[in-house]
Amino acid sequence: MYESVNDAFSPPLAWRMRPRDLDELVGQEHLLGPGRVLRRAIEAGRVSSIILFGPPGCGKTALANLIAVRSKAWFKELNAVTSGIAEVREVIADAENASRLNGKKTLLFIDEIHRFNKAQQSALLPHIERGIISFIGASTQNPFFSIIPALSSRSLIFELNPLTDDGIRTILGKVLADKERGLGDKKVKVAQEALDHIVMVSEGDARRALNSLELAVLTGTTDQDEEVLIDLETAVRSTQKKPVVYEDGDSHYDTISAFIKSMRGSDPDAALYWLAKMIYAGEDPLFIARRIIICASEDVGNADPQALGIAVSALRALEAIGMPEGRIPLAQATVYIAAAPKSNAVYTAIEAALKDIETGRVMQVPQHLKDSHYKGASRLERGKGYKYPHDFPGHFVEQEYLPDEKTFYKPSGEGYEARIKERLSVLGKMKKSIIESP
Repeated sequence: MYESVNDAFSPPLAWRMRPRDLDELVGQEHLLGPGRVLRRAIEAGRVSSIILFGPPGCGKTALANLIAVRSKAWFKELNAVTSGIAEVREVIADAENASRLNGKKTLLFIDEIHRFNKAQQSALLPHIERGIISFIGASTQNPFFSIIPALSSRSLIFELNPLTDDGIRTILGKVLADKERGLGDKKVKVAQEALDHIVMVSEGDARRALNSLELAVLTGTTDQDEEVLIDLETAVRSTQKKPVVYEDGDSHYDTISAFIKSMRGSDPDAALYWLAKMIYAGEDPLFIARRIIICASEDVGNADPQALGIAVSALRALEAIGMPEGRIPLAQATVYIAAAPKSNAVYTAIEAALKDIETGRVMQVPQHLKDSHYKGASRLERGKGYKYPHDFPGHFVEQEYLPDEKTFYKPSGEGYEARIKERLSVLGKMKKSIIESP
């Protein structure tokens, strides 16, 4: 308990508000909800070596402390940025003494474990194997890329998610109400737009949100009733980020629309501006990445088949490295697609085919195209008469693929699609000559 949260030497708000039990921890319901395996293991005090990975401020350190409390183990915390093998060996020696003298287990928590090099990570292995320590590692990076296989294979791996906006609001609400550890003993009035700004710029990081709120309280104006007033301007100063908000309910859709239309219109500079606005305003980067993929297929299509691959790679890169670095592959894909030749022939083709299915007669699969790989297919004459194109010159042979002839795909003359158009034209002439030959 703290004598006063106003004390000059009081710990930071984010530290004071660490959850004291699992019920106080906000978020991570997929791991800690009722009946979930990690929650059951923690409540039973039977957590072995684990690795927690996720973005900053999602609760990794808080969860490690809760595990320590439940396990009743001797808890030692190291940070891989400031610690090395010497500190690890010191902890191991103390753990061996604790085990020998009173049978007490040791739980070693290493924050930012990905900062340890291979040799430092390997130094943990024999002691984990012998059961001298239980190990918890926390990392903002995917352990399958940043942790040596020998260590990751000996640990259960749990991924923590960024907190939702509602989760951040819940935490801030608790802080403003908590008179013991939070700001409840102060008269604080937070304007709704100020709270919205803090939530938005925190991007799921509870520590960032709490630090911003604490600074806003310290720098906010005080009225005649000694009530601290936190308006939008104060919140902006506290977060060091100007408010770029969607002006009304439709602006979310208006901005993504402008982004897509700028790529479609081959204006990379405009597309980059709308991309930057969305990133700055806190738009979900995965939502942006998915829209880039759609644009790559719908508006570029086969005019540049590489566009889709680059768009999908940007999504995968974003998932692997997260934000803020993820803005770079998003920008790369945006520029590539904006500068690429354009064709919507594939999009119009599938729309035409679907319309034909919806309004026309649904055709049956011709006998020679039916599956013939199962036992008894030959007795039903499935696949009989099928001509294998690779057995013919040019790997092409004329045969019926639709009972009624249809034309859905009409390639443009743009980019690589010009070559596709030429190829289909040649095949069409070959088909005609085969049909007309005696």
